Amino acid sequence: MIRIDGKQIIGFDASAAGSEKLFSRKAATGELLAHQFFKATESEVNAACEKAATAFQVFRKKSGIEKAVFLEAIATELVALGSELITVCCLETALPEVRIEAERNRTVNQLLMFAGLLREGSWVDARIETGDASRNPLPKPDIRYMHVGLGPVVVFGASNFPLAFSVAGGDTAAAFAAGCPVIVKAHSAHPTTGEFVGKAIRRAAEKTHMPDGVFSMLHGEGTVTGMQLVRHVHVKSVAITGSFTAGKALFDAACRRDVPIPVYAEMGSTNPVFILPEALRINKETIAKGFAASVTLGVGQFCTNPGLLLYEESNESEAFTQLLKREFEHTSGGPMLTAGILGAYEKGTARYAVHEGIQVLACGKQSTTENCAHPVLFRTTAEVFAGHQELSEEIFGPASMVIETASKDEILSVASGLSGHLTATVHGTERDLASYRDLLDILEQKVGRIVINGFPTGVEVCHAMVHGGPYPSTTDGRSTSVGTASIFRFTRAVCYQNMPSALLPAELQNENPLNIWRLINGLQTKERVL
Repeated sequence: MIRIDGKQIIGFDASAAGSEKLFSRKAATGELLAHQFFKATESEVNAACEKAATAFQVFRKKSGIEKAVFLEAIATELVALGSELITVCCLETALPEVRIEAERNRTVNQLLMFAGLLREGSWVDARIETGDASRNPLPKPDIRYMHVGLGPVVVFGASNFPLAFSVAGGDTAAAFAAGCPVIVKAHSAHPTTGEFVGKAIRRAAEKTHMPDGVFSMLHGEGTVTGMQLVRHVHVKSVAITGSFTAGKALFDAACRRDVPIPVYAEMGSTNPVFILPEALRINKETIAKGFAASVTLGVGQFCTNPGLLLYEESNESEAFTQLLKREFEHTSGGPMLTAGILGAYEKGTARYAVHEGIQVLACGKQSTTENCAHPVLFRTTAEVFAGHQELSEEIFGPASMVIETASKDEILSVASGLSGHLTATVHGTERDLASYRDLLDILEQKVGRIVINGFPTGVEVCHAMVHGGPYPSTTDGRSTSVGTASIFRFTRAVCYQNMPSALLPAELQNENPLNIWRLINGLQTKERVL
């Protein structure tokens, strides 16, 4: 039985200096669960940040192998939590057991993927330009370049991914891999889950002899504890997956610091889906079924949930619309993660339902279950959509909007008017895609991931994934929060000029003791520097 004490995890210590508390709840009903948690005081925030700053001076010097062992130990500890973690996580999120099991596997695999990246070692992008004292008219200096960690990182847990984007999720794994201590602001919707995982990380840190302060976790409100963390002088970067309001507030606060820091906020999007004419004619049944399933998967609580569907009116389009309507009417809703998220969903769908120019095309099956969100599919025209910017905003939950267009030009016009999104999906035959190459060119500038003949829900965790996109889907469209490239959010480049080899990091030494790939005088090689 895992003991829950509701205290802050501050390095290897626990603290409960405050008197204010928050409570764990059963998401499906709002019922209070047994555990209560102390909100962090400002002094506890300071203590966590000061410990992280001290730990950074040790952790940044840890070898890739040492950091890999730490990440692998975290993965082992998460597996060892067994069914207790799954049970409490299901209670706090109303997500089904099979989903949480899969998410734990994803979290473990993320940690192991970064461990593998560290063991191989070439991620530092080592570059060496050897000196030439005889060069005229000026000697060429010896210059060597690599990535190093930024410093302490604050990670905000996500409501919709209580494991994979939370305490030990991808942000935490990437920051640790970069050599950065992590302070997690635990999500108040699943604090017990957070404590289970936080203590697992602490055990792993102790067992692998990481410095005290390499990890801390604090409970509290984002507007108070979260802001205190973002503004703290020792914090060097922030990662959050959440709403636009929360992400933008943290970004603005970080920019107003005396020394601004990067905030990597993934703030959601409506992820448009385009169906091209020949694909609509040939695959209408498959696309209708797949789209309805994607919109309502996990009660629509995915940041890649497809919130817009565009296609041209034609002899085939009305038949497709009716198929889509029928498929959507067969879908079911379910309880959402929190009462607040459900309230926002109901407010958003109610606003659309009375909006002039918008029709309710279909609703999913009704349910009497408490806190249940009901799927709804709206329909409008490209003209109405173009005239109302608010229609492009995300409704987080099992809702989407069909936009019927009159022509290819109207499709391209809507695409050109889109803001930044995480994904865009195009269904088309080979002939369609060739004919709509200009649409793909537009979308390449609007999103982080283009999906062909699929659906955006489901993000493959791999080295090549980009889970990000231009503003406002994220605060920095150059980054990804999934995949090993996410490590570069928490690094900066340093170069050493005419540094004696013995003082250089191992990655840049002449002998290449780590046997990594390096760019030497413009050529990729594992050879030593002659």
